[in-house]
Amino acid sequence: MTGLGPGPERSGGPGARPRSPGPRAAPPDHHLLYDADCGLCRAITGVVLWLDRDRRLRPVALQSPEAPSLLPGLSAEQRLASFHLVSPPGRVSSAGPALAELASVLRDEGRGARALARRPAIARRGYDLVARNRSRLGALVPRWWRVWADRQIAQRT
Repeated sequence: MTGLGPGPERSGGPGARPRSPGPRAAPPDHHLLYDADCGLCRAITGVVLWLDRDRRLRPVALQSPEAPSLLPGLSAEQRLASFHLVSPPGRVSSAGPALAELASVLRDEGRGARALARRPAIARRGYDLVARNRSRLGALVPRWWRVWADRQIAQRT
């Protein structure tokens, strides 16, 4: 995967070009809740954190004791059904509808965030397709990527 996404050459190892952080010095103001038991979910969370140059996101495993307090009113089954983004002052968006807001947090103020916001049905269907097939897709994620993603998550928790 040379030049695309995370990889050994971008993982912070020897010869890696470090990702320059944005100007933000404040603590994270958004919580990204993900399924820690899902390899694909962790791999995607790692990429999202890597893209978060401003360090606005704080990853929280859905299985953690903190998750219920961040997602009040959701049952354990509802919490585990998708990823969730908790924005100030505690507004929760989940699954496909959360993608546009997540793109905005990642400073994708351009085409990606606007396209997702204008076409929520497409974002929802795309998210649902990946979520329904996450076990199959997760099996395709190389071990090095999962290790790399776990390091990205550990650095932020």
